[in-house]
Amino acid sequence: MAGSYNKVLLMGNLTRDVEVRHLPNSNQAVANIGLAVNRRFRKADGQNGEETTFVDCEAWGRTAEVMAQYLSKGRPVFVEGRLKLDQWQDQQGQNRSKMKVVVENFQFVDSGGGQGGPGGGSGGGGSQYANSGAPNQGAGGGGSYEPIGEDDIPF
Repeated sequence: MAGSYNKVLLMGNLTRDVEVRHLPNSNQAVANIGLAVNRRFRKADGQNGEETTFVDCEAWGRTAEVMAQYLSKGRPVFVEGRLKLDQWQDQQGQNRSKMKVVVENFQFVDSGGGQGGPGGGSGGGGSQYANSGAPNQGAGGGGSYEPIGEDDIPF
């Protein structure tokens, strides 16, 4: 097979508020996001089953800032990104690794904003934010970045 393809599409709920920090040298924003993705299925005995997968995600640049500004714990969100494996050694010298999703685009799933509590809002729709501005990290890295104007925010 020639070439590679790395694309992830997830829809789930945030497990915590978006945590943003800025890199010391470049002041580049990076956000850590926890996402819970539910899967419903029918078991062999006819009973309904459900499993939840918890996924760690990170977003860069303006995407990180917008996610932190408009999303909070419990909000549903659709993310598009790529898998990235982080590897390091812990304080005891043990090799560690963690798979995460680098968010390249996202969409609001509901109109949110605290209107009407859980299940409130009109549902569906939302705006898409593209080009996270992630720094180029190896082959197939971040690439281009387009700032998002205030007029592009749907609310």
